Amino acid sequence: MKRRIIALLLAVLMMASLCACGNDADRDDGKKILRVAESFAYPSLDAHKEYYGWYTSIYGITEALFAMGDDSSVLPCLAEKAEVGNDGLTWTVTLKDGICFSNGTAVTADMVIKNLRRAGEENIRFAQFAGYEYTAVSDTALTIKTSDVYPTLINDLASPEMAIMDLDATTDFDSAPIGTGPFVVKSFEPEGTVEVSRNDNYWGGDVKLDGAIFYYMQDDESKLMAMQNDEIDCYTSVTAAAKEIFDASPDKYTVTDIPATRLQFYMLNQNRLSDNIRKAINLTVDCGAIASYLNGTVTAAVGPFGTSTAYGKAVKPAVDTTAAKAAIEAEGYTLGSDGIYQKNGQPLKLNICYYAARSLDSLALLIQEQLKAIGIDSTLTVQEDADATYVASGDYDIALYCMIADKNGDPYYFIDTVLRPDGYWKSAGFESTDAANLIAQLETETNTAKRAELANEIIQLAIDDNAIGCVGLFNKITVAAKGVSGIYETYPFDFYRIGANTDIV
Repeated sequence: MKRRIIALLLAVLMMASLCACGNDADRDDGKKILRVAESFAYPSLDAHKEYYGWYTSIYGITEALFAMGDDSSVLPCLAEKAEVGNDGLTWTVTLKDGICFSNGTAVTADMVIKNLRRAGEENIRFAQFAGYEYTAVSDTALTIKTSDVYPTLINDLASPEMAIMDLDATTDFDSAPIGTGPFVVKSFEPEGTVEVSRNDNYWGGDVKLDGAIFYYMQDDESKLMAMQNDEIDCYTSVTAAAKEIFDASPDKYTVTDIPATRLQFYMLNQNRLSDNIRKAINLTVDCGAIASYLNGTVTAAVGPFGTSTAYGKAVKPAVDTTAAKAAIEAEGYTLGSDGIYQKNGQPLKLNICYYAARSLDSLALLIQEQLKAIGIDSTLTVQEDADATYVASGDYDIALYCMIADKNGDPYYFIDTVLRPDGYWKSAGFESTDAANLIAQLETETNTAKRAELANEIIQLAIDDNAIGCVGLFNKITVAAKGVSGIYETYPFDFYRIGANTDIV
């Protein structure tokens, strides 16, 4: 087994070295090619589908009408502004002058409307955009008439999934979308390496890099070794162990550590787990101990949002393994001689599903150990694409996941995505009429304080029902080789990486 592991590591290093050598040749020619390691790689570059737009944004290929600032404010991007009329339903969006696609074609109001409709048709999380009324007032202005009051419209128009692409000229959305970003696709390997080159028609001015190569590396150790071997120039989601190594060489590396909004959490499958077993799990998982083990990379979470926010005031019970065991025994289980609870001759054994990124592999092991200590056995099942496997199928007892919970300074995105009954996480079986009614109110509430109050109620319902377990909020830790700048290292969001001002000196 040891020889197989060593052979695998050598193979990974050899492949990375081969890729890096090709890029060194570009640098010898005087080109600025940034080499980046990313923890995810998707089968498509169609920005409107699934979460693929996050990565077309990371690659610098696509942009949306608005963008998020490093203080979580919403900033103009392709659009100059958006204003709502007196009816509370009709928004007027004004585009910036001179916006064009990478092929030189002007971005018009008509094309923006086509993109918003298509995003709604292709992405369930933005389905509302398919049914709105749109009017092109001029080449640079459009109106959007929503069916209900939409207090976070501008926030959602900043989502990378709402990217604006040249729908008429693009012939292959999966491999070669035509966007407005500072870079264009050079080569695309589905679920693998992506190369981009400078967009010479970029509307936003000069682009400093000649291009970039994004390597798919889920394994934390591979990224650490690639950085140490000068095979990559930067990556984010640095582990605590790697951070210590980089911090020890400030002459070689720049490490940036900022509070962020990416949440580690798990869903408990109510279609397979009783109330008492879910309760036992949540009374056992020790988020403080997990945060301590992860050594500064996460902060123990109570709910999905930071406790300093107005909508982060939910509470959850303290760890209580005695109460957890009592809940299990109330289900008719007795503790076996092997230390595992049994009923009718069958052990209490759960399936924990996860994907090997964002420290979820470590989290899975830690949760497995904590549960075993009170008498719950488990099997760990790893998948590369959680969304296409266990999230969709519901084939899990505990489903580990990681996402930006607060992507736009508002609680609605997380709540709508995760806790809406019969929504994206419908496989978890959380059904609550109260939650559904509160989510419907949150969707249209314009008062900020009332939005926070509603969000806290919804989150508390999910916690009290043991539908969810919020484990840790990541600190965003980015490492870059000396001379690399402008990789959005001070932004709490993970859907930006390179832009026009990204540079290698």
